[in-house]
Amino acid sequence: MKLAILSALVSCAAAFTGVAPAKSSTALEASKYAQELGAQVPLGYWDPLRVLSHVDNDEKFNFFREAEITHGRVAMLAMLGQLTVRAGFHFSGDFEGVAYADIPPGLAAFDVMPFGLKADIFATMAFLQCGVRNIEGTGNEFPGDYRNGWIDFGWDNFSDAEKLKKRAIELNNGRAAMM
Repeated sequence: MKLAILSALVSCAAAFTGVAPAKSSTALEASKYAQELGAQVPLGYWDPLRVLSHVDNDEKFNFFREAEITHGRVAMLAMLGQLTVRAGFHFSGDFEGVAYADIPPGLAAFDVMPFGLKADIFATMAFLQCGVRNIEGTGNEFPGDYRNGWIDFGWDNFSDAEKLKKRAIELNNGRAAMM
């Protein structure tokens, strides 16, 4: 009986003793790319599918970053197109007998669009993807920099801190548009 009372008291007393908090470590924190551009407030470094856990060199990381930037740019343009068309702004005229004003926004447009217009859209996308992207030796500074040595708009006049801030803004806006 005395042993049972003693063990009950010890177990109750143990409930009030402090335990040193264990330092948690995750694979996300241990990633080589956890400090790259894009690991910012509010999410920090966020890779829920652990895609970068299998990336072992900077070339693959730059490929994924370029894809993220490109998809983000397309998503931002698509969002702008949605807002513009839904607000009632359309090109004047027609294409192969179909007025631009009669083409609805979103995926429903593909049901109404003439084949020639679809072909023009896909040909333009293919040209931009294959013909204009990352021309070697033209001074591209980072993945997704498609200036190719001839278009600037004052980018070279920004400080390094401003360039980093603008790239982070573009990355976040692209991520938001992709959502």
